[in-house]
Amino acid sequence: MKESISLRSIFKARQRIKGIAAETPLIYSETLSNETGSSVYLKLENMQPTGAFKLRGAANKILSLTEEEKQKGITTFSTGNHGIAVAYVARQLGLHATVCISNRVPNEKVNRLKRLGAHVEKVGENQDDAEAFCYNLEKTKGLSVIKPFDDLHVIAGQGTIGLEILEQLPDVNEVVIPLSGGGLLSGIAYTLKSAASTIYVEGVSMEKSAVMHESLKEGKPVQLKESDTLADSLLGGLGPDNEYTFSLTQRYIDNSVLISEKMIEKGIVFMMEFHKMIIEGAAAAGIGRVLEKKDGDGKNIVIVVSGNNVDHQTIRDLI
Repeated sequence: MKESISLRSIFKARQRIKGIAAETPLIYSETLSNETGSSVYLKLENMQPTGAFKLRGAANKILSLTEEEKQKGITTFSTGNHGIAVAYVARQLGLHATVCISNRVPNEKVNRLKRLGAHVEKVGENQDDAEAFCYNLEKTKGLSVIKPFDDLHVIAGQGTIGLEILEQLPDVNEVVIPLSGGGLLSGIAYTLKSAASTIYVEGVSMEKSAVMHESLKEGKPVQLKESDTLADSLLGGLGPDNEYTFSLTQRYIDNSVLISEKMIEKGIVFMMEFHKMIIEGAAAAGIGRVLEKKDGDGKNIVIVVSGNNVDHQTIRDLI
């Protein structure tokens, strides 16, 4: 029988990652609440030391390795945020990290990886190319692969966000989560629905190259060509042998929606104007969705603001 996620593993993850990943604030957004007629809260994962939620899963996975595995070194493939998290944890623990990325990754993220001391390998035009190169390093050099999402330790790490939401807002009715490979959504959704199955979980992706969204429609993982988007952190495939995140997302998500580039842009500008925070397009997707939807039914809604690692040029183009 295949191993699965559990509440125990999520509580263990919270204990394990203390001191590396932060417990992030949940703040009330008066403007969003007034705009929508609901009580809207923002879970600020952009305030992690690395600027994104990925630190939780990466830390949990790396800290679960044996000492022998740690000393051999670690590697990962990432559109940026996960790679940054792996590099950060490796530096904290004194480990050697190699991050494999595609040539589509924005320069700001590449530079950040190098500043953190990671060895960067740029290969191909999409995450699948970077992934193939990463697994070759596992075979040839014995490095441990730290998967971006399809790993139970990574999923459990992201699930700690769900624990914090339940503690910070026990009466939460709905959670809006950026959706890409599904590690973030499946971890949070599993945690929330273990507490109350009535909590509504919505995943938000950009209109083009939304691999998990299309996979859910097809009932199986599919491959899509990547397209340019403000939400570049949501790009990437599910992997040819997806073990966990597709089935977990399929089971625990209530709704998957697509958001236009215009509404992603609106979400970024909204956070700058009303909360004085710069966030990336993926993090703004949930804000754009809530602004567009405008339920007006008084629910307690939490939007997961996933990260702030945005290219400077992108912000200059928007203002």
